[in-house]
Amino acid sequence: MITALPASLMLALIEESLDAVLIIDDACTIRYANHAMHVLCGYAIGALPGSSVDCVLPEAAAAQRRANDRHRGNGAFGKVGESVLRHQCGEQIPVEMKALDLGMHDGTRYFGAFIEDLRPRRRMEEKHAELMAALERQAMTDPLTEIANRRSFDAEAGQMMALGWRRGADMAVGIADIDHFKKINDDHGHPVGDEVLREIARRMIAAARTTDFVARIGGEEFGLLFPDTSSETAIGVAERIREAIATEPITTAANKKLAVTISIGLATLPPGTALDEALGTADCALYKAKDGGRNRVESL
Repeated sequence: MITALPASLMLALIEESLDAVLIIDDACTIRYANHAMHVLCGYAIGALPGSSVDCVLPEAAAAQRRANDRHRGNGAFGKVGESVLRHQCGEQIPVEMKALDLGMHDGTRYFGAFIEDLRPRRRMEEKHAELMAALERQAMTDPLTEIANRRSFDAEAGQMMALGWRRGADMAVGIADIDHFKKINDDHGHPVGDEVLREIARRMIAAARTTDFVARIGGEEFGLLFPDTSSETAIGVAERIREAIATEPITTAANKKLAVTISIGLATLPPGTALDEALGTADCALYKAKDGGRNRVESL
């Protein structure tokens, strides 16, 4: 037969537990708090026993408890789940409580709780959420120009199309291509070509309307989305974007001034039209702009 362990061993275990442990009586007086409980709420060791449990409850919870009958109003300590405690300095501490009714002893009812500080878990969850958001941004962003990429373009187009079609509104799509970009790379090197791509992306974003969407969808190709936009209006916005590139040379880091132009092909996307179909039409319009001498906007 196994001999029962002395209560002092169990008390020592509870005292050294990483979880906070609290015992209160039916008058809501703290009768026991282990070392972790004192540290959690910022009190000197031994300061909590004899105090009202209100000292570790948020003001609103303490006021609610006082408004209830003391023998029935044990508030958060009668539940299992997440709650909040109050640090001595006033900080709100999110915790998970595992509460127990310890029953009667010498005519007094006692309640106990194991309490876990949720702040480390919350910080880890926040870091995980931030990491996932950063990874999602990276997955949707072109690393060279730092604007949206093709994946982001397709996703945005789907949302714009669904929203516009519910309202019965047309939208326009466009493909912009840098004229003679291969020659820029051949004559000046790929690092200069990268500078040109970044500057063109910046100018296109600046010239577009706030409701428009610009993405790099290929080597020297950019996709354009114009929501709630007629063909005529899209042509006007595309001309403004084209002029923003053509009217001022691009100055490189080596102080070279390069005259760069773009050609743009546009297509309307009426309700029911597939994005790939509209992009195919815009691509045909782009070839028409190239054949017409470049530095042009064409719409089909």
